[in-house]
Amino acid sequence: MPHRNDDALEDPARLRRLLRAKDCMDAASHEAWPVSRLAEVSGVSEAHFARSFKRAFGIPPHRYLLTRRIEQATTLLRDTDLAITEIAFATGWESLGTFGRIFHDITGRSPGAMRSEARADVTALERVPACVLKAAQRPDLTIAVLEKRRRVEKDKVPPSTKEAT
Repeated sequence: MPHRNDDALEDPARLRRLLRAKDCMDAASHEAWPVSRLAEVSGVSEAHFARSFKRAFGIPPHRYLLTRRIEQATTLLRDTDLAITEIAFATGWESLGTFGRIFHDITGRSPGAMRSEARADVTALERVPACVLKAAQRPDLTIAVLEKRRRVEKDKVPPSTKEAT
């Protein structure tokens, strides 16, 4: 049974500290945000931070960061002429291969296909407010990327980690 003090949702000060870490990820999603750095921003232990963040926001901090990076990459693919490699590095990925694989796993399309589709639909999308478009295109990371890939590939990829529920 969790201790009452572990519930970030019941403590406004603790929730503010979690929001501070979330805001840091939003403002600099291209940077590395290991749990140790996020816990330091929040002023709590790593284990407490990870547990509290997931309880407060519904997904682990790493998945939240992936969501932000994919959202930003999608926007850059749609709205700029930057090369896909430049977009990958600008949004915090360390390699083009990792970016392409994770982007495809999450969105179901390669970055190039996403760019082509977005440009083909540009006239219809010009009338939609950017905030609505961004919310509608937000990637769904309620399950881990490896789990999603495993389900798509019908268990061809053996699990490398066990996710706690």
